Amino acid sequence: MKAASHALIGTMIAAKVGEPALAIGLSFASHFVADIIPHWDSGTHWREKTKIRLQLESVADVLTGFILSFILYGFILQTEAEIKAGPLLVFAAIIASQAPDWVTAPKFIFGRDFPGSEFMYQVQHKLNTKLDKPWGIVTQIVALTLLYLILFVIF
Repeated sequence: MKAASHALIGTMIAAKVGEPALAIGLSFASHFVADIIPHWDSGTHWREKTKIRLQLESVADVLTGFILSFILYGFILQTEAEIKAGPLLVFAAIIASQAPDWVTAPKFIFGRDFPGSEFMYQVQHKLNTKLDKPWGIVTQIVALTLLYLILFVIF
């Protein structure tokens, strides 16, 4: 899943849960659940990309995730009276939600092993379900919308 999608999921979890240990733990766990959903991301067709292109797309994706997350957080704050998460917790939840990809980045992008990178790569490789554009983007939008509705409209 796009790093931006993981970041938005972490933001919603932190904003709804509020308790730091639970919000960070759920944000981390959400990464694996989200990757099961068929999706498109910067790593799709990575063999056809140069390393520089893959690195630039990945960095842009992460930065976009932070920007969109804090826009979403501001929107949720405007509409929800019971938000218990401050910006620092939201930031930590974003990092936690993206952490599995960050651990695998040295191996995947640079070809270097980092403690835990091979293990995390193997776990993610088994769970990741790729789907090319446009449907791989549509599934992420639908999943994010459903999560928002469940967390902030239904409950």
